[in-house]
Amino acid sequence: MRIVIICGRSLPASRHARRPRLPSLFSPPRRSRWECRRARGAAGAGVSKALQAGGWRYHAGVGARALAAIAGGYGLAALATAVLALYLPMARHDAVTTATLLSFAIYAGAAVWVFAVRSAWRAWAGLALPAALLSAMLAFGRGA
Repeated sequence: MRIVIICGRSLPASRHARRPRLPSLFSPPRRSRWECRRARGAAGAGVSKALQAGGWRYHAGVGARALAAIAGGYGLAALATAVLALYLPMARHDAVTTATLLSFAIYAGAAVWVFAVRSAWRAWAGLALPAALLSAMLAFGRGA
């Protein structure tokens, strides 16, 4: 017989439940009624029901963010590397080395930021705007 404990209430898994089991070392601690109400009220604060349910929209959003982190982060890091190598006031080989080293931090920061924003649209927009600015700087860059 299996007993499910939800917010301090034991629900028998079958009709013919005998008596509830005593809590073991591995069972979760019981919550008070106030904690249960608070947990139920704050369970979806600020999150839509489509995202709470874990449906296809949630999975599509995670996939779009993963694609933005991988492809968009790579593109942003590559553009930043090219612009930094062009504009850093150092010898050419030092500028390229410094820009390449900074690109790893830019890529990691972009990947973290993509998953920190509220929606996938904001993630893509947040990668597209700096990429457009870096592309313009690269196109209208100083002549070598």
